[in-house]
Amino acid sequence: MAVMAEAGIKQYKQELTVRPKAFAGFRRIVAAHLRLWGHEEIVALAALCTTELLSNVSKHADSPVCVLTLQSKAHAVRVTVSDDSCVLPVVKEPDWISQSGRGMFIVSAMADAWGVELTASGKDVWVEIRLPASRGEVA
Repeated sequence: MAVMAEAGIKQYKQELTVRPKAFAGFRRIVAAHLRLWGHEEIVALAALCTTELLSNVSKHADSPVCVLTLQSKAHAVRVTVSDDSCVLPVVKEPDWISQSGRGMFIVSAMADAWGVELTASGKDVWVEIRLPASRGEVA
């Protein structure tokens, strides 16, 4: 676990082992840090997006071990989940009857931006949620 602040960016980073029964704890981690940083208004949205990204690790990565990084920037909060898989997430029209397959569709609809960056050991999947005071501004 690491908490740091440099150049106006507050950051929290932790290695996690993803298990569905642990998702409530992961949401509490996100909520606690966002509240500490004064971002109460986006806690629910950030927790939802984090759960969806972590769920993909559980379903698609070779290992349940990942790294969760939260960053508070001037105008947005970025949530990044890093795992060891090179398989890229796909946004597809969900089958609303199916029990799964809606995660990235939900993330793409709820977050202000999202993306994937391949790394030497897998990938980083990130979402950004603009802070309410900056929603009217162009990034």
